[in-house]
Amino acid sequence: MADIINLRNVRKQKARAERETQASQNRVLFGRTKAEKLKDAAEKAKAEKHIDGHKRDE
Repeated sequence: MADIINLRNVRKQKARAERETQASQNRVLFGRTKAEKLKDAAEKAKAEKHIDGHKRDE
C-alpha cells in the first residue's frame, strides 16, 4: 500500500522551501556592505565611460 500523506503539510513544506531559496537569493543580492556597493558602482561608471569614449560620432 502507498503511504498516506497530508497534502496540506506537503504544500506548507514546499512553500517553506521556496521562501528559503528566495531568502538565500536576497542575501546574495542585498547583503553587501556599503564599500562593496560603492566599488561596484565605480566599476560600472568606469565601464560606461570607457564605452562612451569609444562611440563614433555621426
